[in-house]
Amino acid sequence: MANTSVPSVHQLSRAIKIAEQIQELKAEMANVLGKAAEPQTTRKYTKKAAPAAPSKKRVLSPEAREKIAAAQRARWAKQLKKGKKG
Repeated sequence: MANTSVPSVHQLSRAIKIAEQIQELKAEMANVLGKAAEPQTTRKYTKKAAPAAPSKKRVLSPEAREKIAAAQRARWAKQLKKGKKG
């Protein structure tokens, strides 16, 4: 009974042929897409992207600020009124 964890010579030669075909197809695809054929390398660790520049803060007019503040005061008053009834 053969040990199945070790590939045979035939399996290794077939794997090499398949790998060569893959490389040829990658090069052909790169030529079709107009890119230079470069072997793909994988990186274990990549640099983190630089944080985006802070966006410009929005500026509210004094009238808008007062309107928002009045609405918040009304919500607080409503909550206080609701709490005193119970």
